[in-house]
Amino acid sequence: MIEPGKKMTLYVSGRTEHGVYLSENAGGKNHGAEEVLLPKNQAGDAGIGDKMEVFIYRDSMDRLIATVRTPLIMLGEVKLLRVAAVEKPGAFVDWGLEKDLLLPYAEQTKKVEPGEEVLVSLYVDKSGRLCLTMNVYNALSCDSPYKKDDKVTGRVYQISERFGAFVAVDDKYSALVPAKEVFCLRVGQTIEARVTDVRDDGKLTLSAREKAYIQMDADAEHVLSVIDSYDGVLPFSDSASPEVIKRELGMSKNAFKRAVGRLYKERRIIIEEKSIRKIK
Repeated sequence: MIEPGKKMTLYVSGRTEHGVYLSENAGGKNHGAEEVLLPKNQAGDAGIGDKMEVFIYRDSMDRLIATVRTPLIMLGEVKLLRVAAVEKPGAFVDWGLEKDLLLPYAEQTKKVEPGEEVLVSLYVDKSGRLCLTMNVYNALSCDSPYKKDDKVTGRVYQISERFGAFVAVDDKYSALVPAKEVFCLRVGQTIEARVTDVRDDGKLTLSAREKAYIQMDADAEHVLSVIDSYDGVLPFSDSASPEVIKRELGMSKNAFKRAVGRLYKERRIIIEEKSIRKIK
């Protein structure tokens, strides 16, 4: 069966003024086989019975067609591709062939803009057309070479309030930053992270933060910089709600309290009932 989205080795089964017909056997329709056209400008001097490796997709008239060109993405792959245009049906993405490929609005995990690079996977929709999706979860690999405490680079491709930030490590491996650690992350952002767990199914659990005793120094300096932005007096203390702390400092309440405790012990701040004051 000739299927879109795949590379196939087919036989030249006939010629026409528009190119050559390819089929899974050299007999083509004479033997009941399905055929697909390879346009004349790509057919060269191919003769009946010759084998050719081609990629199958649909042209602007929605007809199956073959090309000897290799697209930038194939079925099941995850690739970083550039948005060519944004129109009513969705975004159109350059995938290396004449006709840009549709990234429907329903398959976007954030609004995209022309010229932007997006991490996508190729799939066949219900009508048999090739489309792209930014929800690449099912296309990512679960056999990464990484182990606990390894440092990795990943791209955030979706954020869930319930689960956290879904990340493609090396744009290839499945990973998650748990919701309790998601602060100021956004879809499309590239992050440096630490592997905190390799699950039984091979998926990685990540933290964008260092181990607590290492992270505390950076957190303490960050808290001081925020206090400075308030002219030396933070208008809430370490008893503030987690929501306020996350909004103002982009960190968890526990991390904030650890950082404040460090600064207090170093006598760099004074903790008051409803504020924290920097010692000058």
